[in-house]
Amino acid sequence: MLAFAIFVVTLVLVIWQPKGLGIGWSAMGGALVALVLGVVQLSDVGIVWDIVWDATFTFVALIIISLILDRAGFFGWAALHVARLGNGQGRLLFPMIVVLGAFISAFFANDGAALLLTPIVIAILLRLKFSPPSALAFIIATGFIADTASLPLVTSNLVNIVSANYFDIGFGRYAAVMVPVNIVSVLATLLVLWVVYARHIPKTYSTSELSAPESAITDPLVFRAAFPLLGLLLVAYFATEPLGLPISLVTGIAAVTLMAIAGRLWQGGHGAVVSVSDVVRKAPWQIVLFSIGMYLVVYGLGNAGLTAYGAQVLNWLGQQGAVIATVGTGFLSAIVASVMNNMPATLVGALAIDQAQVPAATRELMIYANVIGNDLGPKFTPIGSLATLLWLHVLAEKDYKISWGQYIKIGLLITPPVLLVTLLALVFWLPILPS
Repeated sequence: MLAFAIFVVTLVLVIWQPKGLGIGWSAMGGALVALVLGVVQLSDVGIVWDIVWDATFTFVALIIISLILDRAGFFGWAALHVARLGNGQGRLLFPMIVVLGAFISAFFANDGAALLLTPIVIAILLRLKFSPPSALAFIIATGFIADTASLPLVTSNLVNIVSANYFDIGFGRYAAVMVPVNIVSVLATLLVLWVVYARHIPKTYSTSELSAPESAITDPLVFRAAFPLLGLLLVAYFATEPLGLPISLVTGIAAVTLMAIAGRLWQGGHGAVVSVSDVVRKAPWQIVLFSIGMYLVVYGLGNAGLTAYGAQVLNWLGQQGAVIATVGTGFLSAIVASVMNNMPATLVGALAIDQAQVPAATRELMIYANVIGNDLGPKFTPIGSLATLLWLHVLAEKDYKISWGQYIKIGLLITPPVLLVTLLALVFWLPILPS
């Protein structure tokens, strides 16, 4: 009960953020209380740090890359291109926005998609003079695709990195499993969104108010460097896997390279358009504190018996066949994530799977089902993922208010079918994939 009480208070502070209290400070406060009261031991700090450090610094590096590209106009350019390619047809623009969100989520992580794409889409919707119901359809699509399309690469979601590192899954193996599954998730998301919002999507729109895509580019040098740099980064993930290099090191080198280009370090800062120092200041350093602090609090829950209970449930699911084991694990992870946030839920699921006595093939299905549940399942509630909280914060700043009740209603409508179809795709695909 003590471990549970510490977790609840910590989670409330993380979500509430009284007087602007950073999520990292709240999580570290909870961890300190857990240490003082003996819920976790000093030795647990090293264990947790070993689990989260690579994921955390990879995420920070990706967000730095995303912020620099955003300020250089990369995402604005892409969104304006999509709006023009829609050729004035609203029912073509809608799936194109979803696909754009899927690509950004895959390469810049779900938080980057929620943080960067949302305000750009809102700005375009205002230019196109869409009605409030029409605008809401596109905004909801942007928010949901950020998470439901965050499966394909290890780097597409913090959840993915933590899980891959915990179970020692290589970048190539992970992509081989999850890229096809992610395609199913994106298509299912698009289909469900279409069924729910098709009547609100305008048949036509005028492109006369749209600026030329090139007008969004503020730093041509950074913009030109983006495509080869991102291509090299993707190749480097695969090429360095046999060497055992941390993903954070590879991503960090790319981030530093882009910072050097943006800051024109070889010119002493001359010609720089993007303020690198401002980007570094605004990087999500609170995530570093949040990761170690929140995971320590959750590790205390595991020490108190939560992991053992989870392992018992997984043992039972593992006896029911591959379909039930996979779907059950995915939905269980989704429910836990929607209640306690997907970051701590990922660790709970990983620890439970590690303790579960199930066949190797079932265990592998459960590992990926836990990832899917923690990537997609958080959409049940506003507190399920940091990406959703970021998305709601961006909307509030743009005067788009979505109440928690309204969000949960939408989440319960859209998430279950997408989650189910995606888990079934995993059950079909993984067994036929060469090990």
